Amino acid sequence: MEMIKRDIYLNRLIERRENGLIKVVTGIRRCGKSYLLFKLYYQYLLASGIDASRIIRIPLDDEEYEELRESKRLSAYIKERLTDDDMWYIFLDEVQLCSGFEAVLNGLNRRENVDIYVTGSNSKFLSSDVLTEFRGRGDEVRVYPLSFSEYLSAHPGDKYEAWNDYYTYGGLPLILSRNSDELKSRYLIDLCRELYLKDIEERNRLRGDHVMEALVNVLASAVGSLTNPSKLANTFASNGIPVSDKTVSAYIGYLLDAFFISRAERYDIKGKKYIASPYKYYFTDVGLRNAQLNFRQQEENHIMENIIYNELLVRGFNVDVGVVDYSQRDENGKSIRKRLEVDFICNKGSKRYYIQSAFAIPDEEKMKQEKSSLVRIGDSFKKMIVVKDNIKLWRNEEGIVVMGIMDFLLDPNSLDL
Repeated sequence: MEMIKRDIYLNRLIERRENGLIKVVTGIRRCGKSYLLFKLYYQYLLASGIDASRIIRIPLDDEEYEELRESKRLSAYIKERLTDDDMWYIFLDEVQLCSGFEAVLNGLNRRENVDIYVTGSNSKFLSSDVLTEFRGRGDEVRVYPLSFSEYLSAHPGDKYEAWNDYYTYGGLPLILSRNSDELKSRYLIDLCRELYLKDIEERNRLRGDHVMEALVNVLASAVGSLTNPSKLANTFASNGIPVSDKTVSAYIGYLLDAFFISRAERYDIKGKKYIASPYKYYFTDVGLRNAQLNFRQQEENHIMENIIYNELLVRGFNVDVGVVDYSQRDENGKSIRKRLEVDFICNKGSKRYYIQSAFAIPDEEKMKQEKSSLVRIGDSFKKMIVVKDNIKLWRNEEGIVVMGIMDFLLDPNSLDL
């Protein structure tokens, strides 16, 4: 398998080099965090003139380094190697495996000649408690599975063949080294059961508990649908699984902590406020979503929406689901309130975009339906509809941009076309 460039994250690390903060590289397991830090960034430092002896690399998930999972030993091991006052670079992989790592990192970070980088697969270790421990000295770089453009760069086929593979098997980097559909699907099914869910169950002491698997199945079947814990608990009850909404809420929290899923909140565009539950949930990797369902439910429209959501996160946007309320008269002249949805509101700094994911727009009626929420927003931020068809970008009479999914995903400036 050829080397996959992950320039978007490499540049984020380069921008943060020697900034006095602890660089915390987070993301779902197997998304390429170690590869980014131990291979790509390591090679960048060597190419920029840093001697390899000045880069201390410790993969804590390697049994060779098992004894360093105890904080005092880890601290002593590193300090022994800091033999002069020139700059040293410390890489710690899966740092959450070391109990008491916060004190180690804070102690090291007080030294002016140390630049620290750590990876972790659990957002709990970035919880408010840990960030309080870091006292504002943590700087997070979130890594996602391969975007479609990263995936295509290492795929042997054309972009249409790559798309068929990508929306089926997702973007975990090692999927590219599996050479058949059978090997790809087996890899993902095994990962789901033997790595991700087992890891979550062990970390949260849920052994012998079937609720987690049932919950993931329900979320996978209804990806991008509005839901909340009590609605999910009712679904379980109707299938003979008695579980409280409190338990469902806790389990969703465990999935979010492990970066297995993401949650999009709803935002009232005209009222300029967030709306409490229900939320939408998307899978960090669509291949894992499909594997969880044994590749039975391949609705390309829902998967495409999930892929667009993930692409926006990769590009550094905060992404919400938009709600547009408006009034309309019924046949008796009575005013009735209606509510429409915008798939995604994307914010970054002063920029904002509204995006609808529309698998196909075969006729004027469907176009009317897709743009109905966008035309009622009433501000001047850019509005877009992304479709599956390989079409040439165009603007309709209301100024809404309509573009194909390939252009959207493969052009890093697609939001500004």
